[in-house]
Amino acid sequence: MTERPTARPDTDAPPPGYSRRPLEGVELVAHNSVVDALCMVITRFGTLYDWARGVTLPLALRGRAPVYVAQVPGSRDTLLVVRHSWHGGLLAPFTRDLFVRPTRAPRELRQSRALLAHQIGTPEIMAYALYDARFGTVRVDVASRYIADSYDLALVLSALSPTITRAEAYTATESLLVLLALNGFTHPDLNVKNVLLTEVNRQAVASVLEVDVMAQHTDQSPRRTMEINVNRLTRSMFKSRAQFGVRITDDEIAAFRERMMLAVR
Repeated sequence: MTERPTARPDTDAPPPGYSRRPLEGVELVAHNSVVDALCMVITRFGTLYDWARGVTLPLALRGRAPVYVAQVPGSRDTLLVVRHSWHGGLLAPFTRDLFVRPTRAPRELRQSRALLAHQIGTPEIMAYALYDARFGTVRVDVASRYIADSYDLALVLSALSPTITRAEAYTATESLLVLLALNGFTHPDLNVKNVLLTEVNRQAVASVLEVDVMAQHTDQSPRRTMEINVNRLTRSMFKSRAQFGVRITDDEIAAFRERMMLAVR
């Protein structure tokens, strides 16, 4: 690993159960169960992403860039999804993967823990790493616990899931939205790609992704929270049908929306 100055740590203390490890030009915040192993990974491979890409299982997920699944060294069953953060939007060709501290990673960790504390499904964030870059910026990797045999809502609605039916997907998604509403969580980009479905004890369960952009409103009624989230998700349903041919009718979307608005008061 090329020698670099010791990374400047963030001011916020890691949440309980997590540790911060400053390395050469790198700052790692990780769950105590994996922090030592990931320190060794960074020392050997340079970044979490390079490690996951190089020793990946026969599975690579796609998002804005390839996302890899790798097994934590020394662990029998801890699989991590490791992604490298990139900017989106009009300035993405210029800003690329350079971020200003503290970045979105600490917020994503805090938000995932807050959701899980309310029994709301989301992949557990196990670690993030900040790598010193030019002009005081950093590059960022985030590692979350892998959820096996999972499919996003768009895939299920397109009949591309071998295990989860359309009806099961709606039931699980509705349960997720009710929990979000009752606890005041809104998602400004709730769409059919960031609702993740898997089977737990032969029952479909929905989790929410990209949680760093979410907010909790303790002074907002559950009905208003539901309305905000349902508006965004149904807008995504229409958009996905128009752009990608997701199989869903106007009546189906209207019925889903009606059920959701009747579910909370």
